Amino acid sequence: MDRREFLKRTAVLGLGGAALLLPRSVRRAFGAGEGLPGLAAVRGGEPGEMFERGVAALGGMERFVKKGQTVVIKPNMSWDVPPERGGNTNPELVERIVRRCLEAGASKVYAFDHTCDLWRNSYRNSGVEEAVKRGGGVVAPADTSGYYQKVPLPGGRALKETAVHELMLECDVFINVPVLKHHGGAGITMGMKNLMGTVWNRGEFHAKGLHQCIADVSLFRKPALTVIDAYRMMTRNGPRGTSERDVTLLKAQILSTDIVAGDAAAARIFGADPKNVSYIRSASEMGIGTMDLESLGVERIAL
Repeated sequence: MDRREFLKRTAVLGLGGAALLLPRSVRRAFGAGEGLPGLAAVRGGEPGEMFERGVAALGGMERFVKKGQTVVIKPNMSWDVPPERGGNTNPELVERIVRRCLEAGASKVYAFDHTCDLWRNSYRNSGVEEAVKRGGGVVAPADTSGYYQKVPLPGGRALKETAVHELMLECDVFINVPVLKHHGGAGITMGMKNLMGTVWNRGEFHAKGLHQCIADVSLFRKPALTVIDAYRMMTRNGPRGTSERDVTLLKAQILSTDIVAGDAAAARIFGADPKNVSYIRSASEMGIGTMDLESLGVERIAL
């Protein structure tokens, strides 16, 4: 899918889809409480600068990270492919987030992923491991069951419990940093699907119903912030992709305090109605978050 096809495909989605990213004046519809938007849609820049503008619109990094807190960042670095393939989160974005967490006062910033390919190769060749280190963070392994602890999932419909990485239990702040891309099983992968990299037994997700299990695991710990990387968007042959021909250079990013809203916005960018993505619909019905972007408050930024 090239850019022309992408815009044509998303045009039918009204205010969603490409419209979220079209350059025009900023639209605000503040949510109740803090008087700040809950979602920022940014386009047209490099990954680091889009994050800077987006997080500033949401109130700055200090809204999410306080002095002395430990932070876990969960990027997608599951695949042994280079950044140009769009299979993993953009390294520049991850480095910028780590730096800003530390500048906001974090005592330590960790990143990990339960990879699908060999973890050492995936960490290294995705470029994310080096990016985390450049930013001042620590990359943690997640390749053996000893790193995981079983937790209940009250309210889960298909998944009543699962084993999650110990850092998810120990950290003060959790920031989810997925990449938006095609996925052969789930259709699209983004925020909630990225949480499968925090659990040990991914196989039971497929055995018990992938979409419902994705919604269920989202009950465990909602991220303070979800940053969806759509700089390079894999539009086919996901989740691993076969070549750079599977990737569209979109230069977009979604930041949200609500993981369900973030996924709903990202689905529209991908060209899908979020109501037709089962795990988004289920998560909304379960009260994990909202698909109603207007109620959350949206700020759109074109660079």
